[in-house]
Amino acid sequence: MIRSVAARPLAWILPTLALLLLWDATGLDLALARTVGTPLGFPWRGNWFLVQVMHEGARSLSWLIVIALFAGIRWPVGILRRLRLRERAQLAFTVLASVLAVSLVKTTSHTSCPWDLQLFGGVARYVSHWSWGVQDGGPGGCFPAGHASAAFAYAGGWFVWRRTAPTVARRWLIAALAAGLLLGLVQQLRGAHYMSHTLWTAWICWTVGFAIDAFLHRGSAGSARLAGSPKLNES
Repeated sequence: MIRSVAARPLAWILPTLALLLLWDATGLDLALARTVGTPLGFPWRGNWFLVQVMHEGARSLSWLIVIALFAGIRWPVGILRRLRLRERAQLAFTVLASVLAVSLVKTTSHTSCPWDLQLFGGVARYVSHWSWGVQDGGPGGCFPAGHASAAFAYAGGWFVWRRTAPTVARRWLIAALAAGLLLGLVQQLRGAHYMSHTLWTAWICWTVGFAIDAFLHRGSAGSARLAGSPKLNES
């Protein structure tokens, strides 16, 4: 399935966007939040392992990897040596741009986190994150899932690796998606995000990776077609 999805990056952007919009319309976010939340809050919110290891630790590890990727532009080690200088730069900047894109969307969000809802002991009322300009009575700034971007941001690396090492590209993508879903699940258990927040973060990061790759390689497909076209015989 990963290979099928990855083979058509652009073709999957709009269908997955439609599915995400459909998810929001179903009300599944609140239903899933109720499975772990109580009127007194979320029992897992302060769990030491989830907070210190899966949240703080995972975030710190992600930033260390980002630093390593930028250092690897000039001093590549390990599998980074299989990439050219331009490709190493694309990889590092794609990860950083994905994180920044998610953070930028969060700054405009009026959506509060599940743990802020009156249903779970908070003060906010549930409002869809697509109800632009509608305040829910809480602090807002919860959409999309910033913590999940610590892993999903690497999904765009598939666009870099696919030309040099397709096997590495698939494994890279699988690892990024699996880690992102895990981090999203952790935050859902804590009441920090809805499932749709996690899914939207994955979509944003994939789209950013596609956009950067398309920009950097614009005209490449046309050049390849011209190079492969038979030349007209000169008389």
